[in-house]
Amino acid sequence: MSTDGKGNSYVAVCARILLTGWFSFSDAEATAGDALALRRVEDVLRREAMDYDVAWSPGFRPSAVHLDDVQPTAYSYLVFVSGQLHGPQVEDLHRRFAHCVRIAVGTSVLDAADPAVTGFDCVLPRDAPAAQPLPDLAAHAPVEPMTPVVGVILAHGQQEYGDRQRLGEAAEAVTRWLADKDCACVDLEPRLDSRDWRLCATPAQFESVLARMDLVVTDRLHGLVLALRDGVPTLAVDPVAGGAKLTAQADACGWPAVVPADRLATRRLDHWWQWCLTSGRVAARQIRHEFLEESDEDSATSLVAALTQPQGSGWSAGKTHTRTR
Repeated sequence: MSTDGKGNSYVAVCARILLTGWFSFSDAEATAGDALALRRVEDVLRREAMDYDVAWSPGFRPSAVHLDDVQPTAYSYLVFVSGQLHGPQVEDLHRRFAHCVRIAVGTSVLDAADPAVTGFDCVLPRDAPAAQPLPDLAAHAPVEPMTPVVGVILAHGQQEYGDRQRLGEAAEAVTRWLADKDCACVDLEPRLDSRDWRLCATPAQFESVLARMDLVVTDRLHGLVLALRDGVPTLAVDPVAGGAKLTAQADACGWPAVVPADRLATRRLDHWWQWCLTSGRVAARQIRHEFLEESDEDSATSLVAALTQPQGSGWSAGKTHTRTR
């Protein structure tokens, strides 16, 4: 038995809460900011031992609780988290959950007279007309361990390898595998363009991004070489059956984390993923050091010799140099 502020006694019950937001609507989207705001609310409710469910968009989390499938009568409270209070989706919540106490928290109010706003029993805004703004809920969300930042550099066509080319299959397998990894993937495009702000204009700009990656996954020769040049461990997938220039380059650099396109087993990818994020970090830094220290041992120095040879001396493979570990 509990007592309210007026001295009246009542039986305390555990009311069930449904947490919603723009991340709940099937025709909307989930953003990192809204998801972190939700985590802040969840953290507070868990601390108070309050029972709740979260309604997610089926397009974002297919196996979660979905707004269209819940029974409104199973809940006593509906809480709308983050985002702007406007539009027919929010108004529909008031109709479907009319029996619930409806609360909006950490939201933006554009028009206090909007039915999407007035339908709530209580609005705890982050900003509203004539109100002092408050920090967004995401700012106080629980801090979680950072995940690896993975640069993904994939080729778009190498028709010169004919029937041996497996680019499409390799890219599909790798990206499907990556989708199940707890990491932040960054799609990196090595093509340079001084007119397109989305692309780097110089190699230095591209390397400035590349060097900040924890790991690179690539099926491109220069994806491998540039990552190692910057000391970043690289999981390389050779998209040509039987191996081609990427495998040859990995051999030349002494880099072991190469998976052939015709042997793309998940366990093999997982093995090299783990190695790259542990021992591979040291190995990549060592190769970077060797690149810097042994800059004269490459084809450019052989070019000088070739330019000084008598004309008509013919093709030569020149001196080969293979690093060993």
